[in-house]
Amino acid sequence: MSSDAASQFNIHDAKTNLSRIIDRVEHGEEIIISRAGTPVAKVVPLTRRVTRTGRGSLAGTLVATEDWDSDEVNDLIADDFHPAL
Repeated sequence: MSSDAASQFNIHDAKTNLSRIIDRVEHGEEIIISRAGTPVAKVVPLTRRVTRTGRGSLAGTLVATEDWDSDEVNDLIADDFHPAL
């Protein structure tokens, strides 16, 4: 069996083997799903644009000034969104 044939599943087999297909895709394979022998979909690995380490991942790298929530700062920010005419 060639690698092309191994990476193509009909819809019924894809439903039956979804966990196996996802495992193969997680390891870099691309899988074609076919209906009546005609390819209709491709399952490909998802490449993340940004790797997040979780909540708090910026802890210690951001500094907030004492007046970060003052009326003056809030008014300046509001002016950026609703400038005076």
